[in-house]
Amino acid sequence: MSRNPVRAALTVLAALLPVLALGLALTATTPPAAAAATPVRVMPLGDSITGSPGCWRALLWNRLQSTGHTDVDFVGTLGPQGCGVPYDGDNEGHGGYLATNVANQNLLPGWLAATRPDVVLMHFGTNDVWSNIAPATILAAYSKLVDQMRAANPATTVLVAKIIPMNPASCPECGQRTVALNSLIDGWAAGKTTAASPIVVVDQWTGFSTATDTYDGVHPNAAGDQKMSDRWYPALVAALGRATPGPTTSPTVSPTPSPTLSPSPTTSPSPTARPTSAPGGCTATWRLAGQWPGGFQGEVTVRNDGAAPIAGWTVRFPLAGGQRISQAWSADVTQSGTTVTARNASWNGALAPAAQTTFGFLAEGTAPSPALTCAPS
Repeated sequence: MSRNPVRAALTVLAALLPVLALGLALTATTPPAAAAATPVRVMPLGDSITGSPGCWRALLWNRLQSTGHTDVDFVGTLGPQGCGVPYDGDNEGHGGYLATNVANQNLLPGWLAATRPDVVLMHFGTNDVWSNIAPATILAAYSKLVDQMRAANPATTVLVAKIIPMNPASCPECGQRTVALNSLIDGWAAGKTTAASPIVVVDQWTGFSTATDTYDGVHPNAAGDQKMSDRWYPALVAALGRATPGPTTSPTVSPTPSPTLSPSPTTSPSPTARPTSAPGGCTATWRLAGQWPGGFQGEVTVRNDGAAPIAGWTVRFPLAGGQRISQAWSADVTQSGTTVTARNASWNGALAPAAQTTFGFLAEGTAPSPALTCAPS
C-alpha cells in the first residue's frame, strides 16, 4: 500500500484521463438520431366514386406501402367505409356532391384547414354531368377549388382526373356529356398549372368500360377500382417526389357549412342521427346532407356493431310524408308506398366488426327525420 495517499490519488486520476478523453471524443463525433420523416399528406377529393366506399383508395394505399412509399398520410374529414382490407381511409369523397356546389358554397376551405394536404387527387364532376351542368361551368368550379387549395398551401400538387365514363339507365345523355367535359380538361389544366403548384391530368376515362368496370353504369366495381388505382399510382408517385410536407401544427378549424343541392337553398340543415340496431347486428344512422325547395339529400351510414363479421345488410325506414326517392347510390334502394328498403351493393355488404359503409339518395318532398332499422343478412 502506498504511504502517500495524495500521490496514490494522482496516479489513479492520471490513468483515467485517457479513458475520459476517449468518451468525450465519441460523444462529440456520434451523430444524433435522424428525425422521422414528415409524411406527405394526400387528400382524395370527389363524390361517391371517391368515398362510398371508393375502394380504389384501399388498393392505391396498399400498393404504395408495398413499394416502399410509406411516408404517406391520406387525409380527409371522412373516414374509411369498408373495402375489407386495412388501409388509411381518410378522404373527402362526399356521395352525391357536385363540384359546382362545393365551389359555390365554399365548402373546401374548411376541409383544407382541417387536413392541410400537400397533394390532392381530384375525381370530381360526375354529379354535375348527371345534372346537365355545362362543362365550362364545371371547369370554372375546378379553378375556384384549385385557387382555394393554393390559398391554403401555395405548393399544392393537384392530380385531376378525366372522370370515368357514365352510362346510367336514367341518363342516356350522360355518356356524351362526360366526353364533352373530359375533352376540355387538358386545356384547362395547361392554362391553370404553375411551377409552384402543378396540375397533372390523370386519364381515368380511356380504357374504362361501364359494362365491365362498373356495377351500375356509374360506380366502379372491383375491376374498375383496380383500373382507377393503376392510373393514379404513377402520377401520385411522381407527385410524392415533388411534394414538400407542410407544417404539422394543429390549425384552428372553422365550422364547415352543410351543403345544399340547389342554387337557391333553404337554411342549411343540421345533421340528424337516429341509430337503431338488431341484437348482434348492424346500426343505421341517418344524416340530412342537404335540402332545397321540393327536395332533399339523405345519407345513411351502416355500421357493424356486432362481434362477428356480417355478409350483408338491409336497412328500412319510413317516408310517411309523401316523399319519393328519385336517385340512390351505393345501395339497392326500393320504395313501396311509405316504406323504403335499402340492401347493400355487391361490394359493400361484407363488414368486419366496427367497419362501416355509407349510401345516399335524392328524394322529392320535405326532409323527414325517420327512424331506421338495420338487419344483417
